[in-house]
Amino acid sequence: MANKPVGRTLRSLGFTALLATGAALAGPASAPDTIAQRMLACTACHGKEGRASSEGYYPRLAGKPAGYLYNQLLNFRDGRRRGGRMAGLVEHLNDAYLHEMAAYFAGLDLPYPAAPPPLGDAATLARGEQLVRRGDAARELPACQACHGETLMGMQPATPGLLALPRDYLISQIGRWQVGVRRAQAPDCMAQVAQRLRPEDLAAVASWLAAQPVPTGAKPAAAPAGPLPLRCGPEAAR
Repeated sequence: MANKPVGRTLRSLGFTALLATGAALAGPASAPDTIAQRMLACTACHGKEGRASSEGYYPRLAGKPAGYLYNQLLNFRDGRRRGGRMAGLVEHLNDAYLHEMAAYFAGLDLPYPAAPPPLGDAATLARGEQLVRRGDAARELPACQACHGETLMGMQPATPGLLALPRDYLISQIGRWQVGVRRAQAPDCMAQVAQRLRPEDLAAVASWLAAQPVPTGAKPAAAPAGPLPLRCGPEAAR
């Protein structure tokens, strides 16, 4: 009688081993061929479903204007923007697929993380808010919100939002424009603005923007509230 449980156990183990062997022979389960599945290569760095963290250099992708996302993918592919592995990921992709990628992330509607505590003293943050909301006419610096929208969530079809981005990311990207490492299609208005910013102004703008909460339900503006202060991009050139 004592051997019967042992025999049943051995038979059970043998059946389990047979199932495992069969599963191994069948091979791994195939992943669904969806745009969401294919974009896992992007979210490995940018965060779950394109939602960036509040730290580091990876920007949020979800909810940005599709035209902006497409232009950045195009810039990486065509060498106007450098980003390490980004160029390698898109170098062989055609325009149609870049449009599909941009449309996918633009269509995501995800909650934003809470803004981190502000970094910088009161004078620095006040200077940052001034430049963002009113600019500095004496130095020919337009207000950021004149192009990026009153809520700073961007503007259709191709101007990005500036909120919910890490301070270090903002500093690094504007700094890249200042030294010519990052470029956009001519006329490159962002390069003109960046090159007029003093180091202390750059730190002030980035510090103030990074500490701002995203307004509930905020989306990219459909159109500018008035004339844009600078001509930007290939649409302006035409």
